[in-house]
Amino acid sequence: MLFAIKTYSFKKEERLKSRKLIETLFREGKAFSVFPYRVVYMPLPGPCKYPVQVGFSATTRRFPHAVDRNRIKRLGREAWRLQKQELYDHLRSESRQLAVFLIYTDKKIAPFSVVQDKISVILRKLQKAES
Repeated sequence: MLFAIKTYSFKKEERLKSRKLIETLFREGKAFSVFPYRVVYMPLPGPCKYPVQVGFSATTRRFPHAVDRNRIKRLGREAWRLQKQELYDHLRSESRQLAVFLIYTDKKIAPFSVVQDKISVILRKLQKAES
């Protein structure tokens, strides 16, 4: 019997790092909000190893201490890593790629359970938006 193995990793290639791509994403991408996140996304042209490249940010104005910004981004990445598989499978079946950027907009650091719930809502919205 063969089992489908889920990978719960978050590799370097899955992270949105390209400055040009990020600028294009903010200029031409679509956006929606799921409090406490603002999500900007856009379909990617060309083949990529992973179906989604994602970036996370928290503003310096709301969180002046780097420790807090890093914690917010770490919570978001962890929630994404644990739940991304369904979106990945959906995009692979349609052979599509996405660039996604999540901006944390709340003034307080939310507990992990809240972040996890909101990331799951975001993943479902992205799946519906790209259907």
